[in-house]
Amino acid sequence: MKKTNSMKKSTFITTIAFAFVMLLSTNVNAQKFSGLDKSPLDISMSKDKSVKIVYSRPQLNGRALSKLAPNDKMWRTGANEGTEITLYKDMNMGGKSVKAGTYTLTTIPGDKEWTIVLNSNLNVWGGGAGRYKEASEVTRFTAKASMSDDSLEAFSITFDETGTMHLGWDKVRVAVPMN
Repeated sequence: MKKTNSMKKSTFITTIAFAFVMLLSTNVNAQKFSGLDKSPLDISMSKDKSVKIVYSRPQLNGRALSKLAPNDKMWRTGANEGTEITLYKDMNMGGKSVKAGTYTLTTIPGDKEWTIVLNSNLNVWGGGAGRYKEASEVTRFTAKASMSDDSLEAFSITFDETGTMHLGWDKVRVAVPMN
């Protein structure tokens, strides 16, 4: 069977279309993705689902905690984007009444207690420690700090059965009463 001009055109168009699709496929497959975040995002939620915290988990990586979160200096309480705490109901935190809502959580570490600061300034890089706005502060209170025998490589936040929020990194543990 002899090919007609229209068959030749059709074959040519099909070949060009196939080559174009292959070129696009190669470009899509060649897309570069960044590596894993060195301080991965995590979420912690209270047992009764009344509190949710979204934060990034920095690692010690052989560094001293006192260099990463120095005493008496505001710390972002995590890494990367600001740590956000969402209260799904009005609560008492460290003896202070706090309305339901979402807040940036920052801390000021100390030897025997940490100052916990809630701020209404959301979507900030570094949790407001570098961009802290006093006018946006909702409340601040202190929470007891203690030392553990066990060391945590990654900063962690968890809740116990009573609703107390626990911050832990290296051998430092901070208990934040909430109800």
